[in-house]
Amino acid sequence: MGYGKRIDTLCSLLTAAKTFADVGCDHGYCSEYMLKNGLCEHAILSDISKGSLAKAERLLAPYIRAGVATSVLGDGFKGVPKDTDEVLIAGMGGSEIVSIFSDKTYGFMPERFVLQPMHDAEKLRRYLLENGGYIERDFTFEDGKFYDVIVGGKAKDGARQTYTDGEFEFGKENLATMPTAFVKRTKKLLANAEKYLEQPNLQAESRKALEERAKRLQGVLNGEGK
Repeated sequence: MGYGKRIDTLCSLLTAAKTFADVGCDHGYCSEYMLKNGLCEHAILSDISKGSLAKAERLLAPYIRAGVATSVLGDGFKGVPKDTDEVLIAGMGGSEIVSIFSDKTYGFMPERFVLQPMHDAEKLRRYLLENGGYIERDFTFEDGKFYDVIVGGKAKDGARQTYTDGEFEFGKENLATMPTAFVKRTKKLLANAEKYLEQPNLQAESRKALEERAKRLQGVLNGEGK
């Protein structure tokens, strides 16, 4: 695809949809991928930043003129129809994504979503499974830094997935398959915890929390993360 590993990874997880919304679209590369490859009939480019939206509008100007793409300046799902088939939200915090989904005026659970939270992935997983969503893929990849990506959609027939606390914290697929990027990130987090534990003036409460954290991370690496 040629957009760079992060964007290419996100694009690879997108599927054919009648309507597609890229919320927080920035340059609009994922919408270009969907439209160029005939994977959607209509794309909605949404961003709260006028400057970012302008970049996407320039990239996708031919599609906008043809009426197969629409740009929306707004926060979250504002301007995004609730019957949109597939939604991408990438590069925001997990708490911010939860706020978008749960907004009383504009929020909804999409039929299918690809989400790439920058942090607070655990909070996002819990929200999705507690509010009518299901998770199909949930893994860590690396492109200069580590990224989590969560793929899923609206749960069918009210079915509810069950996750352990470990799966909420680290991701079910990560614990089941231990991908290289996940192992590398976990080792880095463990090394950081152990480094802080070497500080002589560490308060007892902080030391205990760090020791528990280090033990937890080592357990994950030993296959005991659930």
